[in-house]
Amino acid sequence: MTDSAQAIAVSDLHKRFGPLEVLKGVSLTAKKGDVIAIIGGSGSGKSTFLRCINMLELPTAGTVTIHGETIAMKKDGHGGQLPADRRQVQRLRTQLGMVFQSFNLWQHMTILQNVTEVPIHVLGKSKAEAIETAEALLRRVGLYEKRDAYPAFLSGGQQQRAAIARALAIQPLVMLFDEPTSALDPELVGEVLNVIGDLAKEKRTMILVTHEMKFAREVANHIVFLADGLIEEQGPPDAIFGAPKSERLKRFISSIH
Repeated sequence: MTDSAQAIAVSDLHKRFGPLEVLKGVSLTAKKGDVIAIIGGSGSGKSTFLRCINMLELPTAGTVTIHGETIAMKKDGHGGQLPADRRQVQRLRTQLGMVFQSFNLWQHMTILQNVTEVPIHVLGKSKAEAIETAEALLRRVGLYEKRDAYPAFLSGGQQQRAAIARALAIQPLVMLFDEPTSALDPELVGEVLNVIGDLAKEKRTMILVTHEMKFAREVANHIVFLADGLIEEQGPPDAIFGAPKSERLKRFISSIH
């Protein structure tokens, strides 16, 4: 596979929090157009892995390569590493759209302002262009009528759809979803999954940490099962859910049915 076909390549990623090693050498490649779902029990390292990709958590060891460019790291003197070039990290982060479980919208801004803030102030887009893009995205996620509302006046599902629009506004190479429905009431989960499903149909590259197994099976072309900080098993959805090989994965799947 050539680098040009790779959106993200993670190699031998480790992450320690003090004596606790949460990731123990995880490698994963996402090609352009891949939808990769990461599943596993609580504490398996799923969210930490996702946060290491965009350097919200700094990996203790290993490399992250985005669109063929490896993030340069240096030793921090305490057995870990730091980015060698902060500007490189900031630049590469603009290729990654991140959607968190807790929405993370700016409460003092309207929904439209939330979606235009980064394109205007980080990417240098004109206000008119940013608003035009934002309004189109809000239409797409069904929130155009709410563009002048503040987050506090929206339901959790609406806030998460606004967060997806905000992530899309930077026109990212890859979308990262960290359990985007886990903070939602059950009746609101579907409206968010519908938006993510539409993005998958567009062949948008995505890495999705989720508890929604039925959804993962439907939208992902590759499933990764993490357990105790390692990839226990990975493969196409039908193989992972229909014919799991490891006992651990079999137990995990039977526990969620």
